[in-house]
Amino acid sequence: MSRTDTLLLLDFDGTVAVGHGPVHAYARAAASSLAPDARRAFLAETTAAVERLGEPDPAGRAARASADGLLPLDGYDLVRVLAEQHGVGPLALSAAYLASRHALGTDDAPVSAPPGLAAVLAEVRTEATVVLATNAPAIRLPETLATLGLTGLLDAVLTEVGKPAGMAAVLDRFGVAPAGRVRALSVGDVWANDLAPVAARGHATALVSRRPPPEARPTWTVPDLPALYPALREWVRADGRTAPSQHQPQPARVPARVTTEG
Repeated sequence: MSRTDTLLLLDFDGTVAVGHGPVHAYARAAASSLAPDARRAFLAETTAAVERLGEPDPAGRAARASADGLLPLDGYDLVRVLAEQHGVGPLALSAAYLASRHALGTDDAPVSAPPGLAAVLAEVRTEATVVLATNAPAIRLPETLATLGLTGLLDAVLTEVGKPAGMAAVLDRFGVAPAGRVRALSVGDVWANDLAPVAARGHATALVSRRPPPEARPTWTVPDLPALYPALREWVRADGRTAPSQHQPQPARVPARVTTEG
């Protein structure tokens, strides 16, 4: 099968780049707009909540009380919810997010690649087109990919995609249709953003999460990316389409708000 017939879509934050460094940087920048006592309280609450990500109820009751009634999608969204509850306004949050992206991959916002990822991508790129698709801006992305050892291992890097709605344009660009010649596998840590749009077209998905949401119906669920490598290799080398889970949503519920990363 030619590379153009097989598409591997990868998310960035939480999938290719792991670690809470950028999220903590976002929280610190958001806290700078608060008075000292409020700043300390916010950072203490945020630090504890972020470090609990992956546990059964990482968001806690405070985060569930967000205006839209939805749990945070990821660490960035969790910080946003808590910051709003502490009185941080939208302009300050926007500036804080950009500050965290300018620190991406530095000592102030460290990330790492999942063990073995570079070798796996070098291997599967002979049989698949590998695309990174993220909602984040391009700020420090090339430098961070270089730090992660992934330079030259991606066929395309798409930024500010606007998932979940923006995934439609990505899939159309690469010819991923419900019954087309191109088969796709999307790998990410946010079901609604990274995977649901791909599953809705009948293609394979892999959710990297220790706490999958109840509405998620991925082909595979793994606690970390290395746990997916055997299935990923098998899927890339398969002659025919890998059937998705029999319990795919029709369609998945997609939150109205979109996290900035993912």
